Amino acid sequence: MLRAASEDTSVTGKDLFIASILIINSFSWHYIAYIVIESLLSVLNFTYTQYVVVWLAHYIAVIGSSAVGAVLSNRVSRVKFLCLWIIMGVVSSVLPVLLSSFIMAHVLLISILLGVSFGLGMPSCLAYFADSTQVENRGRASGITFLFTNLSAPLFVILFGMFDLKVNSLVFAGWRAFGLVVFLLKPKERIVSGVKRDSSFISILRNKSFALYFGAWLMFNLIDNFEMPILDYIFGNFQYILVAPVIGSFFTLIAGVLCDQIGRKRVVLYGFVTMGIAYAIIGIAPEALPPWYFFLTTESISWAIFFVTFILTLWGDLSEPGNREKYYVIGEAPFFFAEIVGVLSAPYAALIPKTSAFSLASFFLFLAVLPLLYAPETLPERKIELRRLRKYVEKAKKLQQEYV
Repeated sequence: MLRAASEDTSVTGKDLFIASILIINSFSWHYIAYIVIESLLSVLNFTYTQYVVVWLAHYIAVIGSSAVGAVLSNRVSRVKFLCLWIIMGVVSSVLPVLLSSFIMAHVLLISILLGVSFGLGMPSCLAYFADSTQVENRGRASGITFLFTNLSAPLFVILFGMFDLKVNSLVFAGWRAFGLVVFLLKPKERIVSGVKRDSSFISILRNKSFALYFGAWLMFNLIDNFEMPILDYIFGNFQYILVAPVIGSFFTLIAGVLCDQIGRKRVVLYGFVTMGIAYAIIGIAPEALPPWYFFLTTESISWAIFFVTFILTLWGDLSEPGNREKYYVIGEAPFFFAEIVGVLSAPYAALIPKTSAFSLASFFLFLAVLPLLYAPETLPERKIELRRLRKYVEKAKKLQQEYV
C-alpha cells in the first residue's frame, strides 16, 4: 500500500518560485551544454571513437556526481550547496573562452566538468522543488516549469547559431550565473521540519511502487535511444532538437494539469499509448514522409508527459520530505544511462531496417507498460474525489441559478 508523505504546510509561493527558476535555469543550461560539447567536437574534426569517449565521460560524470551530491546534501546546508553548485557551473561554462586552441584532452575535461556541474546539485535542486509543492498541485507546478524550460531551448539553439564558440561560452556562463539571482530572494535554509531519514539506494529500489514506475521509465528510455540514430538520419539532429521542444512545450502544461486532475498513473499510460500509436504507424509505412512527421509530433507529446511525470512529479510523490535526493538520483539515472546505451549501440541500430526496428520497439514498449498496470496511483484518492466533488457542486450551483 502506498504511504502518503506528510506535506509541509509552511511552504509559500516564494519557495516554489525560487525552486522553479532554479530548475528552468539548470535544465536549460544543461541543454546548452550539449550544444557546446558538439561545437567543441566539431572544432576537432572528431573521429567516432573520440565522440563516444567524450559523451560516455559526460554521462558517467552526470550519474556519478548525482550520487555523490545526494550523499553530500545530507551533510551540508542546502542553500549554500546549491549556490556553490551554480558557481561551479559558471566556472566550467567559461573554460572554452580561456583556451586558445583545443585538443582531445581539453574537450574531454570540459565534458566531464560540465557533467559534474550539472549532476552534483541536481538531486538537491529537484528535492527542493518537491519540498516546495503540495501533492495536489505538484503536477501543475511541474508542467509550468517545464513549459518555460522547453521554450527556452530553441531560443538558445537559434542564438548559438549566430555567434562563434567564444561568444557562445560567455552567453553560456552568463545564463548559468543568472541562477544566482534567486539567492537574493533568501530561500529558506530548511523547508521541512523533522528528522531526516537517510535511505539507502538499495532500500529505495526495493520499494515496490518505486520499482514499478522505475522499470517502465527505464524501458522507455532504452527503446527511445535505440531509435535515435534513425530519427537523426530522417530529421537531422539540429531540426530534431529545435522542433521537438516547441511541440512538446504546451503539452507539458496539459500533462501537469491532468496529473493533478485524474492522477499520475493514467497520464503516464496516455504517454505510452501515444508513443505506441506513433511506433505502429511508422511500422506500417516507414518509407512515406508524413508518418515520420506524425511520429515527431506524437513523440514530442509523449516526452512532454514523461518529463512532467517522471522527472519532477512521481519521485516527489513517492519520497518523503527531507529524504528525497536519493529517490531523484535513481529516478533520473535511466535518462542518462539510456544515452550511454544509445551512443554505444548507434552503429548497430542504424543497420537494422526501419520496419524491423520500430516493430521491435513497439513490442518492447508493450512490455514497458506492464509494470504500470500494477503500479499504484501516487496522487491520494481523496484528492481526486475532492476535485470531482468540487466540480459537481459547481455544476449544481449553475443549474440552480439557471432554474431560479
